[in-house]
Amino acid sequence: GGEPPSTQLGMDLGNGGTRDGAGLARVPEIALEAGFDPGDPGPDPGRLIVRILGSGTSQGVPRIACECPVCTSADPRDRRYRASALLSFGEMKVLVDCGPDFKWQAIAAGMRRLDAVLLTHDHQDAIGGLDELRRFNELRGGYLPVHAPPEDLAVIVSRFAYAFRPDQPAFFGIPQLRPFPLDGPFMVGGRRFIPVPVIHVDRAITGYRTGGFAYCSDVQRIEPEGLALLRDLDVLVISALRDQPHPTHQTVGDALEVIAALRPRRAFLTHLDHELGHAALSARLPVGVEVAWDGLELEVP
Repeated sequence: GGEPPSTQLGMDLGNGGTRDGAGLARVPEIALEAGFDPGDPGPDPGRLIVRILGSGTSQGVPRIACECPVCTSADPRDRRYRASALLSFGEMKVLVDCGPDFKWQAIAAGMRRLDAVLLTHDHQDAIGGLDELRRFNELRGGYLPVHAPPEDLAVIVSRFAYAFRPDQPAFFGIPQLRPFPLDGPFMVGGRRFIPVPVIHVDRAITGYRTGGFAYCSDVQRIEPEGLALLRDLDVLVISALRDQPHPTHQTVGDALEVIAALRPRRAFLTHLDHELGHAALSARLPVGVEVAWDGLELEVP
């Protein structure tokens, strides 16, 4: 609540993920009051419905000019937009990441409303669709709050400077966005959201937890500070790029180790590359772990 910060973000946005003197990733501290329960969904959370808008990696599936078995698959679950999710509770709609496919994701989901945007980091597959948010400014008649780590917001605001103009009094065909730097838990409507630090490309980015649900995309690894915020989950959506090692993303095996350690009641793998076919991957996963697919809807207890 309250007025968001100025769009003149500069370097004063706070303690987003940074590097220490040795050049190693430093996980930002998340301000939690003593005795805070990460699973507390808030004073009026409503019933949470999660729709997976996209389950693909940064190039999507199929890739351009690729004839591999997954890119040419007839299984519609092998067609993957860039990773994103829509969270619905009461009348509220919250978007997690807004990549280049957002327009088509929104149409496929029948979206008519949007109340907030949560961004995991500043890479193009997470922010490339921000211009498409203008339709929701037109529908709602006002600004949309955009939540992200401070360092990421500085990059995002510089890249989409025309959309982050606090002096824009009305909708004139361009997005109306306001930046909200993350410094701890925050509320959207009556539901509480907790930023969860994860490591990607050796820097801290952000997953999100609300009640018994958590969404962690583009994971390279999760340090103890992040794991502590992911205990006792009903549903965990977590990235698993492929089977072969990758320098900036965890593998299917890595993701399964995280899931085994956290023991959520259900887990779904997302941010999948074209080496992984839906049916074949599903057939070899342990009980309680499933493959996400575009259009999947989940009700979280």
